[in-house]
Amino acid sequence: MQGVIKAVCISEKKGTEKHPVPCAHLTVQHGIDGDAHAGPWHRQVSLLSYDKVEEFNRRGGQVENGAFGENLLVKGIDFRSLPLGAVFTTENTKLRLTQIGKECHSHCAIYHRVGTCIMPHEGVFAEVLEGGDITPGEIMKVILPEETEKG
Repeated sequence: MQGVIKAVCISEKKGTEKHPVPCAHLTVQHGIDGDAHAGPWHRQVSLLSYDKVEEFNRRGGQVENGAFGENLLVKGIDFRSLPLGAVFTTENTKLRLTQIGKECHSHCAIYHRVGTCIMPHEGVFAEVLEGGDITPGEIMKVILPEETEKG
């Protein structure tokens, strides 16, 4: 299974919508350099299916890339359907799925603007296993945990 990275997004401050950048660097056990949510924890990088955002926008959401707080927006992968431990690879990076969804304690900016947010239900989080540069247009491949054990 694979998809295409449609956007790489960061925010310099927590609690704000992320904005697209042309390129970012992932650092092992940290996340995306320059992103406020990076750090030595299990939610170093957030991922969201571009297809889910398109569906949200068809229902009138009209959100931009990064609005849900996602770092990586990927077309063609339904992250919510994947098991914990799945590995995502690009040409230069490797991430491992550590959390599916999240509780939204203080509604985000998009929730206040639109009245709902898909990130708590559709978003996933990963830790960086191999760092490197990542850009929109790159292919992201999914390796399921049972495939990882074989290889």
